[in-house]
Amino acid sequence: MDYEVLLYYKYTTIEEPEVFAQEHLAFCKKLGLKGRILVAKEGINGTVSGLKKATAAYKKALKDDPRFKNITFKSDEATEHAFKKMFVRPRREIVSLQLSDDFSPNEVTGTYLSPKEFKEALLAEDTVVIDARNDYEYDLGHFRGAVRPEIRNFRELPQWIKEHKEEFMEKRVVTYCTGGIRCEKFSGWLVKEGFKDVGQLDGGIATYGKDPEIKGELWDGKMYVFDERISVEINHVDKKVVGRDWFDGTPCERYINCSNPECNRRILASVENETKYLGACSQACRNHPQNRYRQNT
Repeated sequence: MDYEVLLYYKYTTIEEPEVFAQEHLAFCKKLGLKGRILVAKEGINGTVSGLKKATAAYKKALKDDPRFKNITFKSDEATEHAFKKMFVRPRREIVSLQLSDDFSPNEVTGTYLSPKEFKEALLAEDTVVIDARNDYEYDLGHFRGAVRPEIRNFRELPQWIKEHKEEFMEKRVVTYCTGGIRCEKFSGWLVKEGFKDVGQLDGGIATYGKDPEIKGELWDGKMYVFDERISVEINHVDKKVVGRDWFDGTPCERYINCSNPECNRRILASVENETKYLGACSQACRNHPQNRYRQNT
């Protein structure tokens, strides 16, 4: 386990994100890191992998920068890189919610809940737990009893909430995401929308799974991650498989992308069913002239 995978973000002011991105990319390559980092005027959002010596140098460099001095890193040991290349890209937002009336989570956000407090919320009858991630992330793994919004992109979440507002408005609402960044913005948006009691899992699922007391209890399945690993374990107490094969509904925790590049939908599928159905989510995608399986035969 000579490598380490880092997950981190920080809402802070970066005056010239384009310049910062270029300089930061050069720095990451010099350290031998690989990964994806987004930078914007509102901050930084990244996940990188590298040898432990390199990730230690990277963490120190960021914490020595006054803009990132209180940044929190979530880490996993690994046997190799979790990415193939290194990207640092300037963006308008470090997590895409595309609000017409944007705001900073440093000004408005939901109450932070420790893993222990979040577990208590999961068990409370008067609390609604909303998954702030995409539907395919939920389908691989989620907290027991959590609401699954019908969304394929984070930016669709506000509209979905507006359409179901009457179901949640008078209740305590808590939310969670992978590392915490989406919840920072989403929980703040809920507060601005008039929800009275809003909480968020501090540090996200990644922190919950590593808590020495909670040990990921009440989480079912695996956590989807946006790197070569695809998923990681969270529940170290009583794991259950909740993912279901797209084709036959049997238990499955293996993701593929639909072989029609114009679709590219993420679906759970066994090796056998991937081969049987040409890796396509539908008959139309199987017959598509650009189907990758057909292209390779």
